[in-house]
Amino acid sequence: MTKTWMAAIAAMALVVTGCRSSDPEPPENNLPDNVAPILDRDDAVDVHSFAKPLEARVYHVALDLDVDFDARRVAGTATLDIDVADDTETITLDSRNLAIEKITDIEGNPLDWSAGETSEALGTPITVTFGDARKLVVHYASGEDASALQWLTPEQTAGGRHPFLLSQGQAIENRSWIPTQDSPGIRQTWEAQITVPTALTAVMSAESVGEPVPEGETGRTFKFEMDKSVPPYLIAIAVGDIEFRPLGLRSGVWAEPELLPAAAAELADTESMISAAEDLFGPYDWGRYDMIVLPPSFPYGGMENPRLTFLTPTFIAGDKSLTALIAHELAHSWSGNLATNATWADFWLNEGMTVWAEQRIVEAVYGEEAYAQQVALSMEDLDEELGNLEDWQKPLAIDLKGKHPDDGFNGVPYDKGAAFLRTIEAEVGREAFDQFMRGWFQRHAFSPVTSSMFVEELKQYLLDGDEERAEALMLEQWVYGEDMPENLAQPPADAFAEVDSAITAFNGGGTPNSEAWSGWNTAERLRFLGGIEQDLPTVRLDALNRELALNETGNNEILFLWLKLAINNRYDPALPRLERFLTTQGRRKFVAPLITALAEDTEWGRPIAAEIYAEARPLYHPITTRGLDELNLLADIDDDKESAET
Repeated sequence: MTKTWMAAIAAMALVVTGCRSSDPEPPENNLPDNVAPILDRDDAVDVHSFAKPLEARVYHVALDLDVDFDARRVAGTATLDIDVADDTETITLDSRNLAIEKITDIEGNPLDWSAGETSEALGTPITVTFGDARKLVVHYASGEDASALQWLTPEQTAGGRHPFLLSQGQAIENRSWIPTQDSPGIRQTWEAQITVPTALTAVMSAESVGEPVPEGETGRTFKFEMDKSVPPYLIAIAVGDIEFRPLGLRSGVWAEPELLPAAAAELADTESMISAAEDLFGPYDWGRYDMIVLPPSFPYGGMENPRLTFLTPTFIAGDKSLTALIAHELAHSWSGNLATNATWADFWLNEGMTVWAEQRIVEAVYGEEAYAQQVALSMEDLDEELGNLEDWQKPLAIDLKGKHPDDGFNGVPYDKGAAFLRTIEAEVGREAFDQFMRGWFQRHAFSPVTSSMFVEELKQYLLDGDEERAEALMLEQWVYGEDMPENLAQPPADAFAEVDSAITAFNGGGTPNSEAWSGWNTAERLRFLGGIEQDLPTVRLDALNRELALNETGNNEILFLWLKLAINNRYDPALPRLERFLTTQGRRKFVAPLITALAEDTEWGRPIAAEIYAEARPLYHPITTRGLDELNLLADIDDDKESAET
């Protein structure tokens, strides 16, 4: 695909306004038996997709794309295999700012299509009249502002020599570079041919097929195939100067050459984690479990793309102290990738189950004490989170009508979801609950699931239809209620006995104990920093920084808590470290709270936030900047310039 062709179709980017119209009643359908009955449930209707899967559904996607770093676009074709109900003549696809040249059948005959009214949150529906065709070929290019794609300059990479491309599809971002039905309930197999500059390597969340094929003097084409159906948000790509190192028989890591040795050392326990996970949850069904450590702008800690987990380099601490992240992303191979929330309202079915599973993997690999500490920290985070949320954000099954899926992104689906599962486990016994969860993953392998399905199966398979016992377990209150149920299984009281004593001593005026700190693990250090008083005078902060060397720590989770404490107390000696932290990585978990906390302090912090954000914003992924732009920090910079000129 030439750059000239790409430039020509760029002008055709879809620009329309409006909102989604209501869907008609779905007709009788002939969709696969394991999908149609689920998507017909009331709580499986996806309000974040224009698709009407009971009428016509995409079940396979074949991509043939050129990656153009100069234009910052991918361009080519997406061939969609569709399954349709009787008497259906059209199919609706999701898109966002795609430049569509034409849509044809597989022989190249043009098909009628139209773009509907655009929603700022959801993008633009594309309606295709397909006639007898069961393969649709969409000829298109992504827009320059594709929300799933981040284009990095060489200066933004570890090597500094080549550009880099990475994608992040969750929740509804992949419609900005793939014209398909972008709903987690509409699972699709897929394949891809990706042409990139010769010096670069392409990897995707699928099996690599054969060796790359030269394309003229300047390009190489890589081929991929995913023969298992996945929710479309899990189609992922990365392109850059990367190399591979095996970790075991079925696992390995990709990274830039400069990061690869440290990444491989940090991930040395991966094979042990895979074995532990299989013992707990059943066979690993995805073949290989590889990972890629991305440039630091990646907005999340990790993303569970099948066969190729995407990771932030901020987990590299040099001592494997943050590898619970790997346990979490690996656990998604069952909870999320295998059995997937049908809609984003049931995000907890992915993340709550995964936190529970992550903690069990940590216990199997690192022991009971590590498990108890992970559970205690999870509950501590949940207690803090609940105090900062509106009531509508507190149920597990959340109402997201009229909202972006990211509006439900907080600690509730993660930590409250895990607490729910641990509570059931404590009530019925671990052996019985483990058997139920293995059955859940097996019964719903490669299928969408909903909250009501989970509650129904708890009653049927775990409680043998005993309604009194189900009521005692408070299942509906856990899933649909705002308050924490009274039967919550509490974490072990003594998980942090020594640390809690140190917290009491410090809060009573004691000196930070550097000797004890040096012997603590990461969980214990996080407990200490989270447990001490948060309003401290400068002399106390000086003591913490001096005795515990907090400004110098290489552990980013510890550094994050320290910098939160510093901002809360306007502690100037931490500002150089804060600026370096915010301008060298873009993980939203770290960036958003710190910049927001600065911005909310209008006298001291907001000018600092504006200066840092102006410098750092080009590093950040669109997912990270979406919320931060609303703080209007860049307007402060413009106002200052205007005042200076005046």
